[in-house]
Amino acid sequence: MTETGEKKQLLHLVFGGELQSLEGLQFKDLSALDIVGIYPDYATALTAWRGKAQQTVDNAHMRYFIVHMHRLLDPDTKSA
Repeated sequence: MTETGEKKQLLHLVFGGELQSLEGLQFKDLSALDIVGIYPDYATALTAWRGKAQQTVDNAHMRYFIVHMHRLLDPDTKSA
């Protein structure tokens, strides 16, 4: 908790794009990546991820990911 009693922000990035193949994680076109947004917690990011993943369910090459940005910004963070 912070000094004001608020929950600590654990930023998460949701993004996706079309992969070159189903076996790898290479994107077909980096300029066409869909940056969905940055969210203050995992639950909110998961909701956004699910929405985008469901919209593109018919395209097997389209994948969305959640990046735990707070782990990149503060590697010592122990939270999800």
